[in-house]
Amino acid sequence: MKIYVFDTTLRDGTQGEAINFTVEDKLAIAHKLDEFGFDYIEGGWPGSNPKDKEFFARARHLKLKHAKIVAFGSTRLARNRVDRDPNVLALLEAGTPAVAIFGKSWDLHTERALRITEEENLRLIAETVRFMKEHGKEVIYDAEHFFDGYKSNPRFALRTLEVAKEAGADVLCLCDTNGGTLTSQVAEIVAEVRKRFDGIIGIHAHNDSDLAVANTLAAVEAGATHVQGCINGYGERCGNANLCSVIPNLQLKMGFEVIPPERLAELTQLARFVAELANLPLRNDQPYVGRSAFAHKGGVHVSAVLRDPATYEHIRPELVGNRQRVLLSDLSGRSNILYKLKEHGLEDRLSEEARKQLLEKIKQLEYLGYELEAAEGTFELLVREALYPTTELFEVVHWEVTTRSDGPGGPHSVASVTVKAAGGIHTAQATGHGPVNALDRCLRQCLSRVYPEIARVRLTDYKVRVLDSKKGTAAKVRVLIEWTDNTKSWATVGVSDNVIEASWLAMVDALRLELMRLMAKDVQVEKVIEDYCWGV
Repeated sequence: MKIYVFDTTLRDGTQGEAINFTVEDKLAIAHKLDEFGFDYIEGGWPGSNPKDKEFFARARHLKLKHAKIVAFGSTRLARNRVDRDPNVLALLEAGTPAVAIFGKSWDLHTERALRITEEENLRLIAETVRFMKEHGKEVIYDAEHFFDGYKSNPRFALRTLEVAKEAGADVLCLCDTNGGTLTSQVAEIVAEVRKRFDGIIGIHAHNDSDLAVANTLAAVEAGATHVQGCINGYGERCGNANLCSVIPNLQLKMGFEVIPPERLAELTQLARFVAELANLPLRNDQPYVGRSAFAHKGGVHVSAVLRDPATYEHIRPELVGNRQRVLLSDLSGRSNILYKLKEHGLEDRLSEEARKQLLEKIKQLEYLGYELEAAEGTFELLVREALYPTTELFEVVHWEVTTRSDGPGGPHSVASVTVKAAGGIHTAQATGHGPVNALDRCLRQCLSRVYPEIARVRLTDYKVRVLDSKKGTAAKVRVLIEWTDNTKSWATVGVSDNVIEASWLAMVDALRLELMRLMAKDVQVEKVIEDYCWGV
């Protein structure tokens, strides 16, 4: 059976805090949603702001293959004739093949928000829907606050649906606008509506009780065939039903036809695309599409997954365009290490004893506060050092740094570093914009005399986290530094109760890793770098 999917990311989703799409963003997302196979794309409320008005003007030129663009608006105002109501006319001017019209289904709103009688509210609904049908529009009637309205006054709530249906509404969409209805109640109420009405029943669930996805699925089981929601669950307050969970649940778990099967593998890419345009990070723990959705950390889990992924994965990750990941930490068992080495063809190059030592070193580092999940560069260095134990590219003999403030010029830092490399001793002194910069410049000067290629490595990000804040300024800190050599990026980590030393440790590891890459061109190890999710 076909379930029609209605995306409201560009309308309800933009009502979420910190989300603000440009017109260009909205057009790009609409194009992506159409490619994916959505049936409806709600573009906004053309009567509410110039941005949405411009979107609809430009959306007329979109060459969509499947989806219908939908304009959103309300029933006419009580004081206006339907053919003279500015918001109603703006819906017509949007030029979309379908419109979504919301009306009041809760007697509380009728009495206190609109301040009109129940009969007057019914006329607003009927006249607006009929007007749109007379102008050739497909009408999705959104029964706002329907579940609260039904619980308060079922007779009136059902009557609002009746007048919309009689006026020609193509879809009756039941909205849990406050997001407070429990799943069992949604199922019961939708089933009752299904008994009374033929045609397409829809569900629009908000997530204020963390039940929007569950409520959407329950509504479908009770007879709804039209689902509304947003990519990544964006939306007002706690958001809307997350279509990145609704769609695979309906299609993979419940056997409904939602989108073309070959498109489902693009779901993770779609989620990331929309998150990027929203300028928000995609939640790692988001089901199906998050980076942690198929990540395994505990040794027992990894051991089982190596034998059969189904032991700890409810679907194959590639069905939704995601991938399996194995994390490394103090919870790692030998299976995690084996997985990583096998993944890149290295398992036969380390003896059982060497693998054991590598594992113990990782656990010890994690105990000290290192976090290798985020510092894949540090883990790669550990692997390379295990593979090439006799390689000694340089040794730090001495380092120091001082910071002084001499009047209005502000503080300045001076560092000196001595290293032993290529059989010689190399010393450098430099000033910098802070102690880390001064040390970085010194270390590079020393190493570049022997390894000139090191000059291309540069810092791109620097993060400090306090690990035991109860100790105040004496607390241990973890410094995570991200680097690039213009061809690849990596992160290294250092831990100390001295933030300068923690930074120095991360810096030395980053340059040591780059030199090991240059000195030992190892295709199998280099595959690590190409795998964006390896160890992170």
